[in-house]
Amino acid sequence: MLTLDQLRADVEVGAVDTVVLAFTDMQGRLQGKRLAAEFFLGEVLTHHAEGCNYLLAVDVEMNTVDGYAMSSWERGYGDFVLVPDLATLRRVPWHEATVLVLADLEWFDGAPVAASPRQILKRQTGRLESIGWRAKVGTELEFVVFRESYEEAWGKAYRELTPANQYNVDYSILGTARIEPLLRRIRLGMAGAGMYVESAKGECNLGQHEIAFRFDEAVVTCDNHAIYKTGAKEIAAQEGMSITFMAKPNEREGNSCHIHISLRSDSGEPVLAGDGPYGLSKLGEHFVAGQLAAMRELTLFFAPNVNSYKRYVPGSFAPTTVKWGVDNRTCALRLVGRDASLRVENRTPGGDVNPYLAVAALIAAGLHGIDRELPLESAYQGNAYASGGETVPHTLRHALELWDKSEIARAAFGDEVVAHYANNARVELAAYDAAVTDWERFRGFERF
Repeated sequence: MLTLDQLRADVEVGAVDTVVLAFTDMQGRLQGKRLAAEFFLGEVLTHHAEGCNYLLAVDVEMNTVDGYAMSSWERGYGDFVLVPDLATLRRVPWHEATVLVLADLEWFDGAPVAASPRQILKRQTGRLESIGWRAKVGTELEFVVFRESYEEAWGKAYRELTPANQYNVDYSILGTARIEPLLRRIRLGMAGAGMYVESAKGECNLGQHEIAFRFDEAVVTCDNHAIYKTGAKEIAAQEGMSITFMAKPNEREGNSCHIHISLRSDSGEPVLAGDGPYGLSKLGEHFVAGQLAAMRELTLFFAPNVNSYKRYVPGSFAPTTVKWGVDNRTCALRLVGRDASLRVENRTPGGDVNPYLAVAALIAAGLHGIDRELPLESAYQGNAYASGGETVPHTLRHALELWDKSEIARAAFGDEVVAHYANNARVELAAYDAAVTDWERFRGFERF
């Protein structure tokens, strides 16, 4: 991480010449500009920068689409303001003489852009701060590595790609050693960008791996998550390889993004831990009960794409049932740790999740349970896949229906945010419904 004085000194001696000013869009991607360092210090630092407001109103292909109140042809596709958050200023070791700073989005009158993912999360962390609490969060993001470059993968229509490992390398030291040069570059690059790297390990799918980072404040963790995701892809590209964070890149195990969350008081005392059953406090019980009560209605923030729902397969270590258990990986919510380390792991999100939105949903759900003092059902023991309990939505269409009708979502995020992300889901569904897939061609070309 860098201070402004350090940046000025580095620019003065020519050690830094580029400042990346970025924010995270609806799809969880970094968008923004590469600025000359002198221009950033002389102009943007004081007067900020602008970007077209369509950046929060396009589909994943960057197509302009209808249905957004904040940005449209009728409104002229104007700008919003990128306000640098200097607390996020850091070096980018995998690019020469480059630093990065994240931005908050504002309108020209200074009002926050409500649909901005970082703003949505800040509204929820603000609710916690108002009662003297802070959320500690860690994300565990899986990815699959292929030997082809991104350009080669595109040229092959993403078919018959070569995974970095040819068999299951879950926890295998030999398996991670096969691509340690890439994994090490990513680990060291992220450490150089101010992150606390804990470990790297192999996973179940062919070529699948995970790099873990130390937990931090909710917004800090989500900032780091977004930077890491982009940086890992950039480093892989420099190595002539490609990485995908798709929730379900093929028929084998999907890419998960398990999210761990706990609450601390301003003095650092654990809020969820106590002397009750399972080591929970009464507030902790309400918090977990809120997660269960709100999960189906808020799944759109955990699983934002059509592909997200392909993960939810029984016996795949991705959850299908809205249950919680103590160190039980068959449940959607897994209670882990003890005393000060006691935390809830939500196993619903995939690798395609927008971390700001998912963590905002976790906080909102927990506060829903605490505010209403919801009772907590007994922890599930055994195989939750066979429990017969209520299931997570299994399609984007179903998740959208629940989101659109959700009083929990409207109370936590407001009508504008609910409508904005409902439209995003409708756009994705319309594109999917119009697509003719390889599956259809293989089944129907000759035989229909």
